[in-house]
Amino acid sequence: MRFAIPRETGYGTDIVEHRVALSPAGVRELCHAGAEIIVQSGAGQGAGFLDEEYRAAGAQVVYAAQEVYRRADVLLRVERPREEEWLWLAEGTTVIGFLHVHTIPPSLLPSLQQRRLTLVGLEVVRADDGSFPLQKVSSQIAGRLAPQLAGRLLTVPGGGTGVLLSGLPGIPPADVVILGAGVLGGEATRAFLGAGASVYVLDIDVQKLERLDHLCAGRVVTALATRRNIEKFASFAEVLVGAVRISGGSAPVLVTRSMVQRMKRGAVILDFAINEGGCVATSRPTPLEGTFVQDGVVHYAPPNVPSLVPRTATYALTQALLPYLHLILREGVSQAVQQHAPLARGVYMLDGHLTQLYTGEEPGQPTPES
Repeated sequence: MRFAIPRETGYGTDIVEHRVALSPAGVRELCHAGAEIIVQSGAGQGAGFLDEEYRAAGAQVVYAAQEVYRRADVLLRVERPREEEWLWLAEGTTVIGFLHVHTIPPSLLPSLQQRRLTLVGLEVVRADDGSFPLQKVSSQIAGRLAPQLAGRLLTVPGGGTGVLLSGLPGIPPADVVILGAGVLGGEATRAFLGAGASVYVLDIDVQKLERLDHLCAGRVVTALATRRNIEKFASFAEVLVGAVRISGGSAPVLVTRSMVQRMKRGAVILDFAINEGGCVATSRPTPLEGTFVQDGVVHYAPPNVPSLVPRTATYALTQALLPYLHLILREGVSQAVQQHAPLARGVYMLDGHLTQLYTGEEPGQPTPES
């Protein structure tokens, strides 16, 4: 089986992706197991991995992107390919990455189906306990980065009000409101508490709030994510963090335009749900180093926050991804999907047929083309 790793091109010209799907150590593991690996020259450069390291690990390094796509049995990406890159894939190719297929232009789907592609979304591979082991690593990184990002954006050069997250003796700390008590929200909560901020977490799941309250020894204020509570907490937030997601679907818009208009001038919104469309009505994707101001509020919503620390992010992704790639190498894609339920739950398209993630049918079961 031939795995191919192209150089990441990002979502667009202003969205740069520095990560790579596998580190050289991960490539070495697969090569030792009998895989053939093709790596595009420069694929690891953003994360500090040289072509020579991939060659030493057993990979063949090629220069043309189209060659990487055409020769792949399994294409490994971090972010999904751009529209023109999909057209380079040979019939029957499997594409694995953070694909977020629900945000692909619907007009592109017939072409993907005609070429009998199989699409596996890392963001929706779900273990039997309900966790998302591959999405988890990205969520952990984004959550832990949140205070660093917010602290910079709260400064006057960052466009914020000039508030220090931790405050000072006699001066209250910043108020941070986090929507979502899952992995990302939990990591962000602990990180903001460590930075000295006052933290408020809203979620619709009381059990998640209870776990977070226990984990933080009562130092965090929790509340149900009702519309009224979201409006109330957003109005006094210096920092608002969107940390909600729906597996295989668009994020719910929890913060309306009118709520943003009532926020403090110079407040900061970090919308980490932008991959699924965003949970703030005024959000739109931004570059890693870019922001925009809407209604006096600083917005930061890059779709690839872990790319800020690409070396760590690549190591973490490789560690989480390798067991699934070994399974695919041993069993083949079709058998691996049939015999391994967590992997089946991550399949958007199987041999050209849209599956339950797109249609609501049973996991891994193709549906007739319309």
